[in-house]
Amino acid sequence: MDRTTVIGLLLGLGALLLGFAAEGGHLAALLSPTAALIVFGGTFGAVVLSTPGEQLRQIPKALKIAFKPQTLDANETIDELVELSMVARREGVLALEDRVETNEDEFLRNGLRLVVDGVDSDLVRSILETELSFLEDRHEKAAQPFEAAGGYAPTMGIIGTVMGLVHVLGGLSNVDTLGPQIATAFIATLYGVASANVLYLPLAAKLKRRSKDEVIVRELMIEGVLSIQAGENPNILRHKLRAFLAPERRSAAAAGAGDTDGTQA
Repeated sequence: MDRTTVIGLLLGLGALLLGFAAEGGHLAALLSPTAALIVFGGTFGAVVLSTPGEQLRQIPKALKIAFKPQTLDANETIDELVELSMVARREGVLALEDRVETNEDEFLRNGLRLVVDGVDSDLVRSILETELSFLEDRHEKAAQPFEAAGGYAPTMGIIGTVMGLVHVLGGLSNVDTLGPQIATAFIATLYGVASANVLYLPLAAKLKRRSKDEVIVRELMIEGVLSIQAGENPNILRHKLRAFLAPERRSAAAAGAGDTDGTQA
């Protein structure tokens, strides 16, 4: 499980609860089943209404991605592509055929298969970039339900508060219960705003960040596959692929940036 996602969620909720308790509030006062039903039920209903069923079925998978550690590592991918480049320069592109079938990454496997099959480099790029484009589209759709929930939840909170105040104003004759009833009515607003800004919107942002990181690695794979097809020197390939990474992320890739192949460009 991704520690940053869990820690961020716990910090957000913990800060709200501790801040409330520090002011002398009782945590039990924040519990309101009616407000929870209005806010969370109303938000879920609005998301279902506005989102196609296919996207709704992807929500569990999206949550798994958000809470699961990142599996793609750019530096490891660079090392793998450089190693494949060395094999291709020594033994020819066809020598990669065995490695194609054993590679665990489907995107890279498809790219290498195209190269081994002798497909033109322009067509290889076109096919892989098209696949990447659809990948980005799927990732964007995965984040949309959470963004939608982040927009609906505060509004549902206001609706819940208004409904509560209507009930309060209908019973003004009982002054003794007026204060607690008003406080309970505003719990709905708290639920709506807090859930949007601590849960839904951060999850959407996390999914978008994961998508951008994966797209960078996929773009790196495309350039690596085309460079292998072109027979570029492994050292040149490593330096080219490192350009995709931020400077602070290049250290691991730089560790193997020595003479990885005895041949000259």
